[in-house]
Amino acid sequence: MILSYLLLFSSAFLAATILPFYSEVILFALLRDGGDPVMLVIVATLGNTLGAVVNWLLGRYLLHFQDRRWFYFKPAQIERAQRWFQRYGFWTLLLAWTPVVGDALTLIAGIMRVRLWLFLLLVGTGKALRYISVVYLTAWSPI
Repeated sequence: MILSYLLLFSSAFLAATILPFYSEVILFALLRDGGDPVMLVIVATLGNTLGAVVNWLLGRYLLHFQDRRWFYFKPAQIERAQRWFQRYGFWTLLLAWTPVVGDALTLIAGIMRVRLWLFLLLVGTGKALRYISVVYLTAWSPI
């Protein structure tokens, strides 16, 4: 079971970084195999939140590399996320679980120098709610 938790943590971590990855599929499979839903949500949330910290660090320290070809976020994504962030404030970090925009929001939070404790609280809450919803949807799934 430890290997399953490591797999889930790793996939959740990678899913929150600039790499295209989907941890919900692994969470779903582990739930179907009888995994403990509470522990799986904790592991997935922890991995996904720590992966988002990578984006926060990129925004905080590495934005001067944005003109490089390997830099993941396009200027339009950064601009859109920055507008959202300026319009709605740090509460937008509750949406950090959303594909593409969420990753950009976590990067923008670093650029805007959001305090790490606030970042962790809001991002972790949003990501936990996403994984909790996967648990509930899995319980109702006929598969």
